[in-house]
Amino acid sequence: MAQADVPGGRGQPSAEVPVPEVLAEIEQLLGPGQGAGGVLWKLAEPGRQLDANLVHLAADQHVPAHAEPDVDVLLLVVRGAGVLRSDHVPGRELTEGTVLWLPRGSTRSITARDEGLSYFTAHMRRPGLQIGLDRTGSSPA
Repeated sequence: MAQADVPGGRGQPSAEVPVPEVLAEIEQLLGPGQGAGGVLWKLAEPGRQLDANLVHLAADQHVPAHAEPDVDVLLLVVRGAGVLRSDHVPGRELTEGTVLWLPRGSTRSITARDEGLSYFTAHMRRPGLQIGLDRTGSSPA
């Protein structure tokens, strides 16, 4: 395609056309000094239809048992080890490279082993809070 054929001209797409881009490098995010754990990265691009996070749990930290009622979650272990417990799985070992499907409605918890656990999750974006207008065109109180 010639530059003139590209929306926005001069070889650059217009603002309306999303373009692929590198958002992060996992090895840089997982560098030394991860500390106590938490979310290391999250997808925050406007207009996305997907949510994604890179989470680190320090040794013996855990995500308490919970259920996600609205969306399936895909989880990929990128470093370390841990244990998944769910309604039907009393203890599934998680190691680097493990890919899990966590179906919506299932209860699960995750606990890091001694070396900690870093994992990437992705799921459909949950609908955000919508502020509606009443019939007069003003926002509700």
